[in-house]
Amino acid sequence: MKYSANFKTLLPLFLLIIVPLLSLAQEQEYYELKVYEFENDEQIEKTENYLQQALMPGFEELGVKNIGVFKPKADSLNKLYVLIPYTSLEEFGSKNKAFQNSEILQQKGGEYISGSNDNPPYKRMSTILLKAFKDMPVMKPSVIEGPKKDRVYELRSYQSSTEALLKNKIKMFNEGGEIELFDELDFNAVFYGKVIAGPDMPNLMYLTTFSDRKSRDEHWESFGNSPVWKKMEIIPEYQGNVSQIDIHFLYPTEYSDY
Repeated sequence: MKYSANFKTLLPLFLLIIVPLLSLAQEQEYYELKVYEFENDEQIEKTENYLQQALMPGFEELGVKNIGVFKPKADSLNKLYVLIPYTSLEEFGSKNKAFQNSEILQQKGGEYISGSNDNPPYKRMSTILLKAFKDMPVMKPSVIEGPKKDRVYELRSYQSSTEALLKNKIKMFNEGGEIELFDELDFNAVFYGKVIAGPDMPNLMYLTTFSDRKSRDEHWESFGNSPVWKKMEIIPEYQGNVSQIDIHFLYPTEYSDY
């Protein structure tokens, strides 16, 4: 009886300590990055209508939120980027299957799903599948305010020559402290992820956010001048782990969730 009484007394304290710790151990999300390429404005209009009227409301009905839709800053590039988060690979499969069988797709898919061989809604569409880094397991939709057209979403892809070198670069982000430094310098990262299916493998990708191009340049200057980065970049363990960096400057569409 004495043991039981002590347990009852300590239980609230146990829950107060343990439950928050359990909530911190979040599963790493998965991200689907669709990249559309277009040949003309008509195709862009068809695909955007599909995204606004079918895909985004359809996925929201299925419980998938925080879908980002972005366009390149350079007007000459006819592309569209769609970023969709999932809690697991199982959800990736089940939600896509459910959407393909949904009434909203059949009713609102329009010319996107009725496109023909000689009148398609896009030129090409590719899909990249990523797994979130352990030190940022869940997406953080950008909190940047101001006109969407002025914002700069910087999508970076770091390619490595081997899987082992990519693992080393990812370690540099996690245990090495690169993610922590980005946080300290307010880079407003949306996600960091290892590409598990897609082109240019082995590679990782991440997305940061700035109010405008001037802010972006100032942030990267502060990163380059940071004493933390200057020490980190010369650590022998991390040398030669990136073979190519691709940078895409994007801005969110008006109907993007962030």
